[in-house]
Amino acid sequence: MSTTAAETPRARTSVGWRSLRGRLSNPWGRPRFLILLTVLYVLWSLLPVLLAVRFAFNEGRSRTAAQGWSLRWFTQDPNLSVLHDPTLLTALKHSLLLAAIVMLVSVPLGTALALGMRRWAGRSAGPANVLLLLPLVTPELVFAVGMFLLFTTAFGFIGLGTTGQAIGQVTFTLSWVVVIVRGRLGTIGRDMEEAAADLGAPPWDVVRRVVIPLLLPAMAASLLVAFALSIDDFVVAQYLASGASTTTVPMRIYAQARGAPTPALNALATIMLVVSLLALVLAWLVFKFLARGTEGGERDAAIRQLAALEGS
Repeated sequence: MSTTAAETPRARTSVGWRSLRGRLSNPWGRPRFLILLTVLYVLWSLLPVLLAVRFAFNEGRSRTAAQGWSLRWFTQDPNLSVLHDPTLLTALKHSLLLAAIVMLVSVPLGTALALGMRRWAGRSAGPANVLLLLPLVTPELVFAVGMFLLFTTAFGFIGLGTTGQAIGQVTFTLSWVVVIVRGRLGTIGRDMEEAAADLGAPPWDVVRRVVIPLLLPAMAASLLVAFALSIDDFVVAQYLASGASTTTVPMRIYAQARGAPTPALNALATIMLVVSLLALVLAWLVFKFLARGTEGGERDAAIRQLAALEGS
């Protein structure tokens, strides 16, 4: 009895160790360490953002010590809040203006380029694809310097300022839109286009009534990507700016962060964060609305479009 009693805890420990080792070595088991690593990474990434947001609501001027809660740096301070500081308010308005221009120009143009590149055949198609995607691998600093020299020498009539910043950001963003839309085109295939053409639909009707409805989810995602790239851009906007009136939020934050900034700078960053999150939620809702019904539902909708083409 004594021997059995002595061996029981040891046996239980051995069984428990083998069970633990089996769970850890099972590639089909639940990835516990992967989940833990992901949670730690997300918390570490959110920590500086949460700290910046916390001090945006600070009642005092400190950006390191908590001094209560207030909306002073958003609207209440008569001189230093975002609402009443002309430099911060101008930067916010200009960033949103640039983002709107980039979205309205880059998404339709990038969609058209993606459709054109899909139909481009021949030896020149390969080099054209490489050139179109070149901004993705070009260092942004090199790209910004090139645009600066272009707008101050060869295209001096454009010059620096809002127009130059918008052209630079659209040029940089187009490649991202093309990649997203072409990925969607790859999942659609050519069946619907060929069926519509067989029914006698002109090329423009094929694009307008069949292809574009199927591309709407990708176009919605491209809008979000264009907005995020424009709002976050610093290098291109900095090189192509012409003065205080063309200063963006990242430029203003960088210029004031090395001095003695007030929490109004945190408030400005918080506003941009909220705007970006709202854009993300809106894009997700639009994507879910446009892509509802799974792929089969999309094909049914395309078939209905073909039936309309046949009956017209």
